[in-house]
Amino acid sequence: MSLPPSPSDKAALRRALLDRRQRISDGDRLRWNAAIESKLEQWLASHTLTALGVYLPIRNEPELLGYYAKLVARGIKLSLPIVVGKDQPLQFAAWAPGDKMAKDAFGVPVPAQVSFVPLPGALLVPCVGFNAQGFRLGYGGGFYDRTLAQTPKPVAIGIAYACQEAAFEVGAHDIPMDAIVTES
Repeated sequence: MSLPPSPSDKAALRRALLDRRQRISDGDRLRWNAAIESKLEQWLASHTLTALGVYLPIRNEPELLGYYAKLVARGIKLSLPIVVGKDQPLQFAAWAPGDKMAKDAFGVPVPAQVSFVPLPGALLVPCVGFNAQGFRLGYGGGFYDRTLAQTPKPVAIGIAYACQEAAFEVGAHDIPMDAIVTES
């Protein structure tokens, strides 16, 4: 068994994957976002949800804002992740498209008026990368891994473009996604 990559190896992989995502054409991005939405709709058709943790896209992550509005129209309560401390799991704040927003210390959009809600039973989790075993590579803060380590563990649906798949070793703290949804 090989050793997990050093932090610098994962950092280099993150940079390469972020660069790859940055270079996706606008046309491909639009088509791929629509395909991801369609695949999410298929997944949600077989799962009853009343609440879903979502994300607002940063750094060219798949953009699903139009889909979020459809989910709200169907009565699904949405929430956004909030970083509350360096080594803490994420907390979630109620949110709906159109709510007034602010930026947190990381520059990530969060509701201007934070109203915390219980951890949703399912989360859409953006991925910088993912591997064939269903593990996600994020930005390196470990926030989602700490969140997914909670009991009961929410269903974790990784969201990425297929070109973000990469081979990498996982660490003892890494938690696999229950599903990875890409355009393909």
